[in-house]
Amino acid sequence: MPTVLVTGASRGLGLEFTRQYAAEGWQVIACARDPARAAALQDAAAAAPGRVAVHPLDVADHASVDRLAAQLAKAAIDVLLNCAGTMGDGNFAAQGLAFGRFGSTDYADWERVLRINVLGPMKMAEAFVGQVARSEQRKIVTLTSILGSIARNTRGSLYGYRSSKAAVNAVMKSMAIDLAASHGIAATVIHPGWVRTDMGGPRADIDAPTSVAGMRRVIDALTVESAGRYWMYDGSTLPW
Repeated sequence: MPTVLVTGASRGLGLEFTRQYAAEGWQVIACARDPARAAALQDAAAAAPGRVAVHPLDVADHASVDRLAAQLAKAAIDVLLNCAGTMGDGNFAAQGLAFGRFGSTDYADWERVLRINVLGPMKMAEAFVGQVARSEQRKIVTLTSILGSIARNTRGSLYGYRSSKAAVNAVMKSMAIDLAASHGIAATVIHPGWVRTDMGGPRADIDAPTSVAGMRRVIDALTVESAGRYWMYDGSTLPW
């Protein structure tokens, strides 16, 4: 059975990926900052005995990433799935574009957003590239956002979050080129849609099962030739 490593698995899309991949018979390495407090993740693991292994991981803490990589040094990871992310110290679902408006910048919070959303996926890829390379599928996927599209930005605001997603798009584009050549790895980003999660809020367009089912189809079809694109969960693409 193939293996997927999911960051940010304690809730939202990461938790739904864990549930769906486990239901399909995959081995799931489900990572969360504090597994002991992740009741829903523990329930998902209990519902799929032997298929979900829960590990502590903070993608903002590079030593934490290195510890897990050393612990899983002999693993073969078919899909490395970077779900962990943050919009920062605010609530877009409640505040909309008033969150992150010009003139209200919290620079320390912006740095934290960049560390989680940009440096986190890069560190994960560098730490686990060997485990991905020895697998059969060899895929690295990072969840991005339509808000990272420069071409689609017609409303402004959200400086920290937008910049982090535009940056991780650039990171993953370069990774797609470099890792295809060096390791035969397909790397890409996927926008999950506007999803009804804690981040997306209750008014969002789709639920997490719909989003994750769509993204899984994109991941299943991913090749080194189709990697490095700005995918939508429905299989369409976005402009950078």
